[in-house]
Amino acid sequence: MKIYQFETADLFYHQAQAYLFSDAARHHLLLRICNTLIEHPERYPLQPYLSIVESQNSIIGVAIQTPPYGLVLSKIKDLQALELMTKNLSQNQIKLPTVGGLPIEAKAFVEKWHTLTQQSYHLEMQLRIHCLNQVQSIIQSNGKLRLATIKDKPLLLEWCQAFIEEATPNSPENSEHLVDFHLNQNSIYIWQDSTPVSIVCGSGNITVGGNISLVYTPPQYRQKGYASSCVAAVTQHLLDRGYPNCYLFTNLANPTSNHIYHQIGYQPICDWHHYQFQNY
Repeated sequence: MKIYQFETADLFYHQAQAYLFSDAARHHLLLRICNTLIEHPERYPLQPYLSIVESQNSIIGVAIQTPPYGLVLSKIKDLQALELMTKNLSQNQIKLPTVGGLPIEAKAFVEKWHTLTQQSYHLEMQLRIHCLNQVQSIIQSNGKLRLATIKDKPLLLEWCQAFIEEATPNSPENSEHLVDFHLNQNSIYIWQDSTPVSIVCGSGNITVGGNISLVYTPPQYRQKGYASSCVAAVTQHLLDRGYPNCYLFTNLANPTSNHIYHQIGYQPICDWHHYQFQNY
């Protein structure tokens, strides 16, 4: 069993893509990060951590970190691979604020990391990956979908920051960097009634698939169907552009959003656990 660390996303992806695509649904986040590192490196300007563990010339595990964000783990075929990963991360003096992965893999990693570094941890979020390849008909709310423009930036910054504080309060995400990126990529959408009432980010890659994120409706506009209509419309837009399917993460602590996505046609694939380390 041996670990390989890569300095460039291109070479890493060349080596890892067959393994990641062998279970694309569970690995769609890693595939999306790889695609972004290669096609839009400005999204992650700091040097990423990219590693692969092989046993008998076959990949058994992959890990990615794009600072200042946490580590993301693939499906690990042999949990002993995590020993090599934790030691390699420690030797490279990599600081980990969080780790995300399939439940067994994520729990095994944090236990090994704690043993090695003495950093305590807690389960911050229990998420679920969903996938859709056909949008179901829903009752559309008043209004229509439109692409956000630079004129919307003040509103987008306000709502993006509110989303981060509500959904991922411990995230190192910079709202202005995130909004600027999506505006430049034409991937942030607004549901417009008489005024903007909801936002959704929809991006993707023909090979990897579409991705829905940053779904936010201010409290005063909730329970009117705006988020459902916005997500359904953006999802359909991505499918119409040729993406074979669309993915999204839901927080199991929010049954309302889970219900909304199921109505649109998103089906659960697997759970995903997100741990936070203390004294980071």
